Amino acid sequence: MPAYHSAFNDFPDAMQAGNMSILPIRTKIRGPAPLADPEQGDIVDETLDLFRANSLFRNFEIKGPADRLLIILILYISDCLAKIGSARTVPTQIEASKMLNTLSVDNFAIPGDAGFPLNAHYAPPQSRADADYLRTYLTQVRQELAVRLVERLYADGTGKPSKWWMAFQKRRFMNRSLGS
Repeated sequence: MPAYHSAFNDFPDAMQAGNMSILPIRTKIRGPAPLADPEQGDIVDETLDLFRANSLFRNFEIKGPADRLLIILILYISDCLAKIGSARTVPTQIEASKMLNTLSVDNFAIPGDAGFPLNAHYAPPQSRADADYLRTYLTQVRQELAVRLVERLYADGTGKPSKWWMAFQKRRFMNRSLGS
């Protein structure tokens, strides 16, 4: 059975940094990302929907530039779940939100940096300005992803993260981690 790929691979007029798509997102967080239509899903929703299924795969064939963004976001969700799971006590929704917001704005490697784990599959940004734009875009997307992930983790109202999501905290998509 093949892995699930992004529906945004054929997105018209998508900007690119390196060989990765810069896709619109629905967000209230300030940043350079283009705004998406509020009635339609975006790459963040798609990542959350495909995370659990795709995290079971060790191999992933990249079929387009949106798949590269999907891979980075799936690996980021994996790091978020590991961060919540490694807490000494079970974090409340507010504590988890603070932890993940801190994780999302921490310094991280982008394609082309020495510490980026998937440099073989990603082209580095063309210029310093492109690299800065990509870093700020990914920071904004990571912040939005953290907000929506916490909403899904604590959707049942018990004050504890969903065991159906936390079961994936030790799973490594493609046996990789962003190392956050």
